This record gives sequence, C-alpha cells and structure tokens, in this order.
Amino acid sequence: MEPDLKPRRRGTAKKIILVAVLCVLAATGGVFAAGAPGFAGAGLESEAGSAVRSAPGVASPVVAPVKLEVTPAEGAKQVNPASPVSLKVGNGRIESVTLTSTSGEEVQGTFATDGSSWSASGPLKFNTEYSYTYVVTDAVGRETSTTQSFNTVSSTHEADAAIYPLDGMKVGVGQPLQVIFSEPVVNRAAVEKAIKVTSSAGQAGAFHWFSDTMVRYRPETFWAANSTVTMDMQLFGVDLGNGQIANFNKKVKVNFGDKRVAIADAAAHTFTLSVNDQVVKTLPVSMGDQRFPSARGYAVLMEKNRYDHFRAASIGLKPGDPAYYGEVDVEYSIRLTLSGAYIHQALESAYPYIGNTNVSHGCIGFAPDGAAWVFENMTTGDVVQIINTEGDYAALDDGYGDWNIPWAEYDN
Repeated sequence: MEPDLKPRRRGTAKKIILVAVLCVLAATGGVFAAGAPGFAGAGLESEAGSAVRSAPGVASPVVAPVKLEVTPAEGAKQVNPASPVSLKVGNGRIESVTLTSTSGEEVQGTFATDGSSWSASGPLKFNTEYSYTYVVTDAVGRETSTTQSFNTVSSTHEADAAIYPLDGMKVGVGQPLQVIFSEPVVNRAAVEKAIKVTSSAGQAGAFHWFSDTMVRYRPETFWAANSTVTMDMQLFGVDLGNGQIANFNKKVKVNFGDKRVAIADAAAHTFTLSVNDQVVKTLPVSMGDQRFPSARGYAVLMEKNRYDHFRAASIGLKPGDPAYYGEVDVEYSIRLTLSGAYIHQALESAYPYIGNTNVSHGCIGFAPDGAAWVFENMTTGDVVQIINTEGDYAALDDGYGDWNIPWAEYDN
C-alpha cells in the first residue's frame, strides 16, 4: 500500500503561511519585531546618519532636499555689475555667505531673519571675477558648502560720460545741460529715464539727442534767473545697447545767474545787452562781411580767454587769399561756436569800421573799451541773438545751438 501524503502537504503549507506572516510582522515592526533578539527596545535609525530619502521609508522619516536659487549662475560671464547677487534656499537655512573678488575685496550682504535668503548690499566692479561661497543646512542640520564663480562686464563693454556744466558751476540762463557718452547709445529711453532733472523754479524740460553719444536738456524758455538745477544721473548698470553698460552715477548742481541776453544787429552795427530784461548797454560793433556773414540766431557763450591766438588756416584760408590774415593775437576773446565765431576786441586795422561797416570773418568785433566791458559783464551760458545778417544758422551742434530748435522739435 502506498503511503498517504495529503496530510503532510497540508502541514507544510501551514508552516509556509506562518513564516510569511511572521516576516510581514517583522517588516512592519509588529509583535515579532518587538521580541526579536537585538532589536527589542532599539530606537529608529537617525536620518542624520543616513542618506536623504526621496521616498517614504519605514525605519526613517523623509527629509526634503534643499532647494537653491543662486544668482548669478555658476560660471556666468559678462554679468552686469548692477545686477542683484542673491541666494535663496528652500527646505533649509543659509548659515554663511562669502562673496569675494579675486583681489580679495569682500562684498557685504544681508540675511533674511529666517535664514532663507541673502543678498549683496552694494554693486560690483566691472571687469572682475568673483568667488561665491555659501554654506547651507537642511532640516536636520547637515551642512553643504559650495563655491562657484562668475565674471562681470569687461572693460570693452564699459561706458562712461562727460557732463557739463560741472557740479557747482555758475552759468548763464542759456546753458543747456549736456552729457557726452564714451560709447554710442541705442537705448535712449532707458538713459532718459535714469536721469532726473529738478529745477528750483519748477521748470520742466526735455532731452534732445544731437548724436548717438550726445544728449542735452533744456526748458522751453531760458532757465529762470538765479535758480538752481540738479541733474541726478543713476546710470550705473544701465544697458546703453550693443552690450555697453554705463559705469557711473553722478549728481551735479548748476547755479544760474542773472538773465543776460544781448542782441547783435548786423545792419545797425550795434550790440545791446539786457540784464533781467532791462537794457543796460549798447555798444558799436563790426560783424561778418558779405563773404563771411555772421551766423544768425541764438548763440550761447562757451568760454572766455583774456588773450587768444587766431589762425586764418583754422577757417580754411590760405596765403594769397585776399581774406588771409595769417596768425594774430587778440584780446577779450569769448567763443560763440566751435567752428570759430567769437566776440573779441577787433584788430586795430578794423577800428575805423566799428559801428558803421561789417569787415570781420564772422566774429563780433569791438573797440578796446567795449570788448573789455563785455568780457567783464558777460559769462559762459549767457546768450547772444544775432539778427539782420545774411548768414545762415550755424550747425545746431556747432556750439550750443539748442535755442534755434523750435520747442516742438526739441521735445521729440
């Protein structure tokens, strides 16, 4: 007779089921785990001593990974020095930050009260490499230290500017405010937005671009007599276009004196000065002849020299030309245009023509006493209006021709 194997199979199946149940209990920390040798009474494994889990585990809680937002990015090039430098952290805390140039100059910064962010307090320098080291901790206190670097805008893309009048100068009421950039400006609107002009007399004004490097600002009428104007230029970091970045903030205060406006009449051969709209002096003059008529319109006095040296070659005259005068020394010289129009004491040979005939090369010539009086009583920024001349207007950028531009066109 063959042995009965069925009961034995049922016993084996029961044992298998029992072992499986006990394994499940052990895995879930049930009663079997509590009674297992070497495991009873032991605490959970410390998460700080193990890898951060990305999924829930049984023995250890999940610690969310630290999230970092670093600006500028690692290895960034041509970073605008005015751009924010910052570090933001999620699921952790910033313990320390060091931002240092390669020359060892440290940039200070400020922390959020909860340690979640840090930002640099001031602007950076151009053409500089910075090292950015920061230490952060996660929710269970584990530290991570990171160092990265970036470079700021190179010198080839750095733009400066020259401003006139200079800070603290006192000038006449016809003087426009002028900024000449070292690099062409494409983003004109951004530049204008970054320049704030404030007048003590409450005058509003407008910008006018004479070229891609030169902009001027003036009000609709002359500046108010004895007023002050402040031009605050917050241009550091402003993108001028084509990758050129302005490297400066500058603030200038300009003082305006009395309103001095003279009328030079080429037909009457007179020069009449009014101060605050009251005539104070009329002097005889000789102005440009038929070949070199004086330019019409408004001119602003540019510079004064007690003595000056004129050369006929500077206006294209050569020996043999009837108008050629070689080189001469003159007194009481006041420049009206870059191309060579002046107020000055006439040469002695022209004295007989003063007050009756125009014989100059476009200048306004005076007798010695008249030239000295004008030199002492007028200054840079004052205005001369030339009338009754056959000459055309000087080029608008040949000196300060701003007042020859109609306001509707200037404010454009």
